[in-house]
Amino acid sequence: MQTYNIHEAKTQLSRLVEKAAKGDSFVIAKAGKPMVKVIALEAPDASQRKRFGFLSGQIKVPDDFNTMGADEIEPLFEGGE
Repeated sequence: MQTYNIHEAKTQLSRLVEKAAKGDSFVIAKAGKPMVKVIALEAPDASQRKRFGFLSGQIKVPDDFNTMGADEIEPLFEGGE
């Protein structure tokens, strides 16, 4: 976890708030002594963070995805068997 001194935190407050809002907590120290831990109000757990694209290239959607099984399903809705 990153630690920032008070002066550094004051000069970079906007950037640090954005960092905390994204779930990256940090510590603010005074004279090298940790004083507070800054976290988002509703910071997601690491297990809850979305990982977009983590299966990229590993899954292929069939070209007939929207009509798969239509021959078997349609008769069930039309009263046929």
